[in-house]
Amino acid sequence: MAGRHPKQQIIETNMRKLCDALDEYLEEKYEEAYPLHPNRTERGKAGSVAYDGLFSTGTKFTLGYGSKSGRGYLVDIEIITLEKVHQQMRETIEHDAVDFLKEHISDYFPTRELDIIKEGKVFKIVGDFSLGSL
Repeated sequence: MAGRHPKQQIIETNMRKLCDALDEYLEEKYEEAYPLHPNRTERGKAGSVAYDGLFSTGTKFTLGYGSKSGRGYLVDIEIITLEKVHQQMRETIEHDAVDFLKEHISDYFPTRELDIIKEGKVFKIVGDFSLGSL
């Protein structure tokens, strides 16, 4: 990732590791809940947990313009199936995901004050993303 500040690269790498751990957790808990999309490989068959199994998780940085909480990382949880995922089940999965993130975020960012909030329909990791601390 040319041109990125080294501390920003550490943040991005740790976000990916946190999302990979979240993906593994959701796969363990819900892997039998829905059939995989036909174009999706089974869990553990791709080079990254983001590309196989029932879930794909990740984050996207936002500057937070128009947001009450400001900048942060939007949490993306995709369920890769052709089946209809009912709203109640989606909310259950999201609740479990947020609980996991809140419990484990300090493992990946031990020196930062971070929290997971819901803003509108999205979940967001907010807090200290300054490049002056690790």
